[in-house]
Amino acid sequence: MAPFRCLTFLTDYGLEDGFTAACHGVAAQIAPQVPVIDITHLIPGGDVRRGAAVLAQTIPYFPPAVHVAVVDPGVGTDRRGIAVVAGDAVLVGPDNGLLSWAITVAGGPRTAISLTNKEMWLNPTAAPTFHGRDIFMPVAARLAAGADLASAGTEIDVSDLVTLPPPASRVLDGSAQGEVLTVDTFGNVQLSISASDAGSIGVRYGRNVVVRAGRRQLTVPYRDTFGAVAPGELVAFADGAGMVSLAVNSGDAAQRLGLPPGAHVTLSPAP
Repeated sequence: MAPFRCLTFLTDYGLEDGFTAACHGVAAQIAPQVPVIDITHLIPGGDVRRGAAVLAQTIPYFPPAVHVAVVDPGVGTDRRGIAVVAGDAVLVGPDNGLLSWAITVAGGPRTAISLTNKEMWLNPTAAPTFHGRDIFMPVAARLAAGADLASAGTEIDVSDLVTLPPPASRVLDGSAQGEVLTVDTFGNVQLSISASDAGSIGVRYGRNVVVRAGRRQLTVPYRDTFGAVAPGELVAFADGAGMVSLAVNSGDAAQRLGLPPGAHVTLSPAP
């Protein structure tokens, strides 16, 4: 594996308290030569699925790196802490499914370690509610600085890792069926339907697409950017991750449409 060029950090810690800074401080003590890049710390509290989606859509743009992700409503319970090798990355965090989509994107798990070696922790008596500071970040920083993965603990079977169910997505009878995958800070609604799947059923730029969600049915222009429609108008587009998304130019599509993550959506080309 190539030398790691950075360490990334994703959490639901927010920015109002000192949690994120404390973890940065630990990394700076252990591996001051390794840059730490914040992906986000504004994942909604305990929203493992949102964290998994953001992580999976972000890590392809990094060089070889150690990725630390902490969205951990089960902190302090018997859920495992893990480090997983996938592609040219090592992912560190709780074994609750948070890492699973990113592991798949990176090429699948090659090796997995349960973080049982307390000598790699910040100290042997980790705070029960702050494993990000006391376990995940110190282990990740040591790995980024060159420590051997095997020294972090006990190897576990990769088939035993906790995984989140993949987002629903299928093409059937001239329509593409999926769900709301994420809602971003702008209120854009990202679907689990790829732009390529939409294209396979005849959805084309410059035309309209029919969006069905529950009892609602909307005909929405399918364009390449928000500004292709007037302010306040709905638009469907292929986002930066290659997924079909719904937006309101200068507005909030999630609020307008009432589509939370997990809501079922069907797309079909307008007649």
